[in-house]
Amino acid sequence: MTAPDTSAPAPVARGAVPLAEVVRGDLVESVHLGHLVVLGPDGGVRLALGDPTTTIWPRSSVKPLQALAMLRSGLDLPDRLLALAAASHSGAPEHLAGVREILAGAGLDESALRNTPDLPLGRTEALAWQAAGRGPERIAQNCSGKHAGMLATCVAAGWDTATYLDVDHPLQRAVRDAVVELTGDADPHVTTDGCGAPLFSTSVLGLARSFGRLAAAGSAAADDGGRIARAMSRHPEMVAGRGREDTLVMTAVPGAIAKIGADGVCAAGLPDGSAVAFKILDGGDRARPAILAAALRAAGAAGVAGADPAALDAVGVTPVLGGGAPVGAVRPAFAADVA
Repeated sequence: MTAPDTSAPAPVARGAVPLAEVVRGDLVESVHLGHLVVLGPDGGVRLALGDPTTTIWPRSSVKPLQALAMLRSGLDLPDRLLALAAASHSGAPEHLAGVREILAGAGLDESALRNTPDLPLGRTEALAWQAAGRGPERIAQNCSGKHAGMLATCVAAGWDTATYLDVDHPLQRAVRDAVVELTGDADPHVTTDGCGAPLFSTSVLGLARSFGRLAAAGSAAADDGGRIARAMSRHPEMVAGRGREDTLVMTAVPGAIAKIGADGVCAAGLPDGSAVAFKILDGGDRARPAILAAALRAAGAAGVAGADPAALDAVGVTPVLGGGAPVGAVRPAFAADVA
């Protein structure tokens, strides 16, 4: 009999627990399982559900770390555009104009982008785009701000722009170094993200740790990590867009940073260094707002100076409809009063 490979990461489903319930009428209709962690200001675990050491692909939640690597490699952008470099934008006019501004500042245009062509991520934005007779384009895809930032970084550093997505490119090596440093997760796995960029694995715990460190730096430090956090928290509309969780959280809680990722990943940090991260096993979006709002409550977000607790709670409201009217809700499966 062949001995099991104990060096391989545990399957993502191992140890998962309910994070959210979908209630219709007086019955729980569905349950979303996953892994979640809430960290205190000192990085200690305040709440752990499932197994936060589980290895995951952080997807677009890693974008603030990618932007940190860009800054460290010579990128120089105003905060509004720096936030866009860490964004999964909706494709609103201000987002697309910002992407073009980043490219033009580096002497480039849209033809330099190597991300996957797509329609705008926002529903309203996608309808307007199609009504104008346009189809999938690189600039419309939600990662175009990140890719424009990567290209501008290459120009600033004197690196080749045609190969900026190669995993061995100096920029992507810098990204890997930033991910390892901030998460504390050594020897990450590597694959390709949906937009075509290299993607390095983290643990749920490591992802939370990185957001706590960035958010804390935003309230005190003048270093590159502090710049990323301040850019995101001061320009939340550039990180996502109107009506989206990341933007709403950063609007409701001054100094907070938040970033969703595909396939049920999300992370957020508070200015005192507290942080949350989670992975929803089914990869869907439905349960994410309720889990995010409750996790931030558990981290103490409502007590941040200037926070709007009602607005934070509103982030987590996802009604379940019957005949077009609310007949239930998506609710967290854990208490939000840990802090």
